[in-house]
Amino acid sequence: MKKLLSFGLFMLTALVFTAFRPLIGTGYGIGDTAADFKLTNVDGTQHSLAGIQGAKGYIVVFTCNACPYAQAYEDRIIELHKKYAPLGFSVVAINPNDKNVQPGDSFDKMKERAKAKQYPFLYLYDETQEVAKNYGATRTPHVYVLDAARTVRYIGAIDDNSEDPSGVTEKYVENAVDALLAGKEVATKETKAIGCSIKWRKS
Repeated sequence: MKKLLSFGLFMLTALVFTAFRPLIGTGYGIGDTAADFKLTNVDGTQHSLAGIQGAKGYIVVFTCNACPYAQAYEDRIIELHKKYAPLGFSVVAINPNDKNVQPGDSFDKMKERAKAKQYPFLYLYDETQEVAKNYGATRTPHVYVLDAARTVRYIGAIDDNSEDPSGVTEKYVENAVDALLAGKEVATKETKAIGCSIKWRKS
């Protein structure tokens, strides 16, 4: 009887682990090559990383409309694109949230948000959530800085102060991109992403 109970507990633990696997970040690590993808932008067109002309790298940001942390970082993400897109590092923003779990992150709401904030970057809808799972993203926002070969060079937060832009002392993403543009090694390769948990589809 004890063996049967132990086996049942083991199976239950395995099932729970499998069900919540996307939440624990088992995706890309530093040095991995990220696969390309094709997702729909808010203007209805399909886009991939390979389609970005003259790219020296990419600032891939998993974000959304409704999360307070994503909203707090919104202007900073816009400024990242304005500063680095002319230098070859465009922001590619991706919304991975399931609209049935968070209606405020539906594709229609994405279009409204992008128009209201005049996003200068791609804002793509990861409707199947496969891209977020491949990357191992767990939060919004969660950033992956890739070089021109799509090698992952930095993973984590945008900076060290989610609440107050004026209180930032470490600009992790900017430091990573600046290092890559200078042909140097990224000093801080990983930090903890601070934000709302991704709203995974309920199976």
